[in-house]
Amino acid sequence: MSPSPATPVALIAGGSSGLGLSAARHLLKRGLTIVVLGRGEDAGRRAAAGLGTGASFIAGDVASPADVSTALDRVEAAGTLRVVVNCAGIHRPGKTLGRSGPLPLPEFTELVTVNLVGAFNLVRLAAARMATNSPVDGERGVLVLTASAAAFEGQRGQVGYAAAKAGVVGMTLPLARDLAGYGIRVVTIAPALFDTPMLHALPDNVRQSLRGELAYPRTFGDPEHFALLVEHIVDNPMLNGATLRLDGAVRLPSGLPRANQPPTPAS
Repeated sequence: MSPSPATPVALIAGGSSGLGLSAARHLLKRGLTIVVLGRGEDAGRRAAAGLGTGASFIAGDVASPADVSTALDRVEAAGTLRVVVNCAGIHRPGKTLGRSGPLPLPEFTELVTVNLVGAFNLVRLAAARMATNSPVDGERGVLVLTASAAAFEGQRGQVGYAAAKAGVVGMTLPLARDLAGYGIRVVTIAPALFDTPMLHALPDNVRQSLRGELAYPRTFGDPEHFALLVEHIVDNPMLNGATLRLDGAVRLPSGLPRANQPPTPAS
């Protein structure tokens, strides 16, 4: 039996682990069908299998128009696109001027391409599909983007990542204004220090240094807290065009102590 066109579907980019996987789990429990989009095929298929019935995975890159269009075709085969959550992103430290000279431009470009251009590519193509939906309570869809506290307090060695995430923050309001006439909302979440694979990739001494910056609660954020906010954004029609910090009152310092700095690509 073919899925009903009325079946609500959420597309979760970067939903194979961490924040995206938690959001997928919560939205699945709410009755949405889930399509996970990610670059790592093995991890993505494991994540979809772990989510269970109602979830599937498709390999692709958010910065690729062809990949995103293929993922949206998969969504439309499953039902109607109602929610998009973009957690796809990369983080790679690199100082503007390192021991071997200036930061290689391709490294900066890759960070901006994946984290900012990819986010816009996903939004523009998803919004075109959502615009054809029949409205539910006047609304055709919700787009949730992920920025970072680094958009506001980028640390040493985060110039590319901070620039990209600041771009996500900067485009949130104009996106919401552009799409308001279609009944599509856009909201960005800016998490700080969360217990995700990106945090686990840091050396132990770096994580301990970051732990010392926590205010309250004095623990790294749980991806469940991110998922709860995604749910609230979906439920609350007055949330639109806003960037919501999810940080437990932490403000990132200019950088970790020099001895604890993670190695830059130039070193």
